[in-house]
Amino acid sequence: MAPKEKAELSLEAALSELEGVVKELEKGDLPLEKALELFERGVQLNTACRKQLEQAETRIEILLKKDGETQPEPFEPENS
Repeated sequence: MAPKEKAELSLEAALSELEGVVKELEKGDLPLEKALELFERGVQLNTACRKQLEQAETRIEILLKKDGETQPEPFEPENS
């Protein structure tokens, strides 16, 4: 699923896919290689979700730290 990973998924899409991965892994009837692939994808999705949530938190902090007034300011996410 590398092409999907390059075009960043929305938080909602990543969470939905992550839920599907977890359900598949919880069944416990997968061959080892398939389970490892799914686990790796789950880790990637978790990282993507965490990154998006951290960026949202940073944006909120920027909004709230303007002398008690909410004043939006451009936000440039860090590219890793």
